[in-house]
Amino acid sequence: MAERVIEGLPDNTHKLLRTYVKEVTGVFGEQLEGMLLYGSAVRGEFIPGRSNLNILLLVSSYDSAVLKRYSALHRRWSKEQIVVPLFLTEEELRMSAGVFPLEFLEIQEHHRVLSGRDPFIGFHVKTDRLREAVVQGLTSQLLRLRQRYVEGGGGNDATTILLSLSITAILPLLRGVQRVLGRPALSHSDAVITDIAEQLKLDLQGLLDVWSIKRGQISPGPHEVPRLFDRYLQAATLLTRAVEHVSQSEQR
Repeated sequence: MAERVIEGLPDNTHKLLRTYVKEVTGVFGEQLEGMLLYGSAVRGEFIPGRSNLNILLLVSSYDSAVLKRYSALHRRWSKEQIVVPLFLTEEELRMSAGVFPLEFLEIQEHHRVLSGRDPFIGFHVKTDRLREAVVQGLTSQLLRLRQRYVEGGGGNDATTILLSLSITAILPLLRGVQRVLGRPALSHSDAVITDIAEQLKLDLQGLLDVWSIKRGQISPGPHEVPRLFDRYLQAATLLTRAVEHVSQSEQR
């Protein structure tokens, strides 16, 4: 892992990943064909203590025994913010990319090989259903946002946590919006939001504010949280409606 330095990751995170690679390789042996890191850790937006480490394990095959072997590792590594990996064979990866184009475009464009081979070399993701996937994702996030706000009782602490979780889920969809508009999918999220706001002529300041909270750059007072939620909800709603009305001819 020493030769696979990932820019922006702290030294202790590199050390942690080296240990993780060694342990996972020891458990799976030749059944493990590749191990990839993707997400914020690769895009240069990793926040120690806040961001998860996302892993894809390319395996030759799997069954309940294989998954159970990883379960023992998960109890330890989840404490280090390594979430349960995606377990995929190469055939499944290629099939899944047609069903989840947005998710696999994200991984394809922003990943690093930690061990083994890179299945994304020569890989092609069909994008003919990308707009529908983005609209569906944005609509789903809006519905969840309202539901979880009610579940949290509208309390300030619960709302602040909810907003941070929501912006994390929406950001990949925003890069999808850029792709739908024929724009390059930018790595840095504040630049993504700004670009979409300019292209669609929308006020997305609510999204920028919540992203700043997620990164620990601002901390809203108790009277500001409800207003922040309203701005965020309004911005997300306007964005979803705008993308819904992007016609096929407008996609570049």
